[in-house]
Amino acid sequence: MSERYLEGRVAMVTGGASGMGRAMAFAFAAAGANVGIGSLLGDSSARTAEGELVNRPGREELEKTKADIEAFGVKCVASDLDVCSVDSVTAFHAAVREGLGEVDILANAAGITAEHPVTGHSEELWLKVFDVNTNGVFRTTREVLPGMIERRWGRVISIASTAASVGAAYSPAYCGSKAAVVGFTKAVAQEGAEALVTANTISPGWVETTFGTEWLSDIAEKQMQTKGDLFIQQQKAENPQKRMIQPVEIGATAAYLCRDEAVGITGQDITISAGSAW
Repeated sequence: MSERYLEGRVAMVTGGASGMGRAMAFAFAAAGANVGIGSLLGDSSARTAEGELVNRPGREELEKTKADIEAFGVKCVASDLDVCSVDSVTAFHAAVREGLGEVDILANAAGITAEHPVTGHSEELWLKVFDVNTNGVFRTTREVLPGMIERRWGRVISIASTAASVGAAYSPAYCGSKAAVVGFTKAVAQEGAEALVTANTISPGWVETTFGTEWLSDIAEKQMQTKGDLFIQQQKAENPQKRMIQPVEIGATAAYLCRDEAVGITGQDITISAGSAW
């Protein structure tokens, strides 16, 4: 089987300048796809004044990711993207189509979290987590799905989480929003089935990204009253494989789902957790 099995295909990746989004973009490019990446830009991974924990890479990181993708011998379009804005999503899709062609693969990796129990949870923060994690996936999928169905080829891959099936007292918004992504994706799989357009979610456990380690550190300091690095080592020790998932594993799984031989895999939630429940 050819290693450039996505030659001539176009992938559109949200949250593509960092973490799991970047890993998926690299995997698609390595397989020969031209790639459009979009990210909400900022300058760090941090808790905002509103309370959400979010990673916002800088312009330099976006451009570096673009150059790294192009090093695979493919084209890349890199853009600001706010998945909470219909206009921003539409503009990103238009830029990818203009620069690369019709979108064959959509990978949704943009996401945030908020560590807060239901008791005292603000309405604004709750809705923000759902707007990014769930509504963002809806907005991007709505953009590209009609064309995929018309051309009778397409892959929609969204990052969910083990949190979609395992609850946590301080993560109700995150757990609920990721469970909604799983349910939504199963519906998309049915809508695209006759046209052989597949839709799947990948549900990782703890992934060793900037966002993942910052999130663990935040939990350690705010809830456990311990140091972040010690808590991260504890999480690794408690994992059956004694480690955290690496971003490249997420990328490899996403790329496999794009193979022609994987067309029968649709409507599935694929767990990558090294054996852990969370």
